[in-house]
Amino acid sequence: MFQADHHSPCAQERQDPQMTESLLHSTLPFSTWRKGTLKYVMALYNQHVCPVDNWLYNQSCDKELYLQSGPTLCCTLDNVPLISKCGTLPPESCFFSLICSAGSFMVMAIVFLRYAHVIEKYQNCVLNTAGLSTGWICAAGLIMIGNFQVDNAKILHYVGAGVAFPTSMLFVCLQSALTYRLAKTQGEYSMAHLRLGMTLLAFITLVLTGVFFIQESFVLQHASAIFEWVFCIIIMLFYGTFAFEFTSVTGDTVIVLARGGALGPNRRGHKVESLGGPIPHPPETMSML
Repeated sequence: MFQADHHSPCAQERQDPQMTESLLHSTLPFSTWRKGTLKYVMALYNQHVCPVDNWLYNQSCDKELYLQSGPTLCCTLDNVPLISKCGTLPPESCFFSLICSAGSFMVMAIVFLRYAHVIEKYQNCVLNTAGLSTGWICAAGLIMIGNFQVDNAKILHYVGAGVAFPTSMLFVCLQSALTYRLAKTQGEYSMAHLRLGMTLLAFITLVLTGVFFIQESFVLQHASAIFEWVFCIIIMLFYGTFAFEFTSVTGDTVIVLARGGALGPNRRGHKVESLGGPIPHPPETMSML
């Protein structure tokens, strides 16, 4: 009786597509961030917003500040480089809508994969279910932000922002707590510490964004725009940390959702075999046969 070598190149080749797929889902947030940066560059090039290093603003552009020269440097509150302002006017408004719609789908996919991964590796819990719900609500708010520009549909845009920003903050809080709850190894605890630090930074920047945004000061409005960009960067980096868990994702991660719970004993045994685990030797009577 011959026993298959589960550490052969063929077995490894079967695992690679699954690992590639999981890493793809983890790197999607960085692709979204690059597109968001391109949106800002387009708005800046078309003179629809002022650069982030500009701190001088006018009440209007009829009269220039003595430190400013030329109409291209005349900035008002309509030119504050908020994320929404960078996607208000065409052509960047079209690109902004595309980014938010695609980003919403990416958020749903990553959140769903994280939910399934926790069920497969551990078991379902309240934190995991709450993380799935808040992640999908955040995705819905993101769609509203992108498709209802602030200058064209201000109320709907602000409703979307009021949904997306708090729920994204709540999502990272839940995931940080869930990471601590499931951590067993030193590497998992290190990842939990990292996510906790990112969550605290995200909370601080979100609070400063909201506090400064409602002020009438030009300087505070500009600071609000900077903190808003920083908050989004932190959230994108947080999603990227899921690559740590997604490297162990297999086809069983999706199957477990169809079963409505953790893998059964038979399926877990099959999974161990597919990953190159030991296979019990058949009884001697069967070998003789």
